[in-house]
Amino acid sequence: MIIEVLKSKLHCVKVTEANLNYMGSITIDRDLMDAVGIIPGERVFIVDNNNGERFDTYTISGERGSGCVCLNGAAARKVQVGDTIIIMAYARMTLEEAQEFKPLVAFPENNHIVNKQ
Repeated sequence: MIIEVLKSKLHCVKVTEANLNYMGSITIDRDLMDAVGIIPGERVFIVDNNNGERFDTYTISGERGSGCVCLNGAAARKVQVGDTIIIMAYARMTLEEAQEFKPLVAFPENNHIVNKQ
């Protein structure tokens, strides 16, 4: 049996920009991505804590150390600058693998890594 489990999570980052005139995706500070093992082009799921929106998109690597979290294209309509969001990626694995697997989770402060679990 193959199941889908949480692989990576950036918990409570702030949206720094919403760019409607872009083709789509979410641009994330590369330091944030690296901290939880998210790669450019990876599918991620977004939850907006301010308005309850839930949607998915793919990632684009942003400038390291910038704290950038920018929703692009149509997704820009689902958030407001300053909203707190959770960014999650999932992986498929066997039940046996999943029982041993530990997701990478980070709790950024001001969109910078200070504590990783």
